[in-house]
Amino acid sequence: MLRDITLGQYYQTDSRLHRLDPRVKIVATLVYIVSLFVVDNFIGYLIAAAFLLAAIILSCVPPKFIFKGMKAIYFLLLITMVFNLFLTPGEPIFSVWKISVTKEGLKIAIMMGVRLVFLITGSSIMTLTTTPNQLTDGLESLMKPLKKLHVPVHEISMMMSIALRFIPILMEETDKIMKAQMARGADFEKGSLVQRGKSLIPLLVPLFISAFRRANDLAMAMEARCYRGGEGRTKMKPLVYKASDFTAYLVIVIYLAVMITIGIVF
Repeated sequence: MLRDITLGQYYQTDSRLHRLDPRVKIVATLVYIVSLFVVDNFIGYLIAAAFLLAAIILSCVPPKFIFKGMKAIYFLLLITMVFNLFLTPGEPIFSVWKISVTKEGLKIAIMMGVRLVFLITGSSIMTLTTTPNQLTDGLESLMKPLKKLHVPVHEISMMMSIALRFIPILMEETDKIMKAQMARGADFEKGSLVQRGKSLIPLLVPLFISAFRRANDLAMAMEARCYRGGEGRTKMKPLVYKASDFTAYLVIVIYLAVMITIGIVF
């Protein structure tokens, strides 16, 4: 399951989405996430699905590679849908003991499940088509106006980029530790929920130690290279908008306008 997590990974290929400016992809992802909460009807989700499908096709990333990341959130998806299904008041469909399934609960559970799937998939496409360095540059450029308010823009974007880069590294480290513990007789799949939780303790302790060690190594490497923040730093590849980027912005604006209109009318 750990190898199935795609969020934070970069898929190397040459596609139209890969060649877009990272600022465009960040804005598109934020707009897409917002649009999922603007609509709550079938037409809106159908348009959101079409937009997501177009992004997958343009990314040239194998759909199997993108959707295998959903395996890691099956449990979260199940809990979200079950809680909304049984704890939402409304017109009951059927009841079992004191628990009732309502029409409103069924509708909200389906909407929340679809939103979560679309949200994770859309975010994964952004990280799969954008390198960590491009993400850092894009975030820093988008947050540049906040410098007037003395916000440490460069440091914030750097921290977010490092966090995304550490996701696949920590997943790989967790996989190695699990295999080492299983070779010593540890079992992470059998027993009750409490027993499974206790069996994770030998996994979490070395994982935290490894994470702190990697963080310390990274800090020492940055200090050895005289890193002092964003002041006075130049970029090897400065971000420059192209005609395709402006076209993409136009598509994003049209998509958001259509979603808002659908959310208001329907």
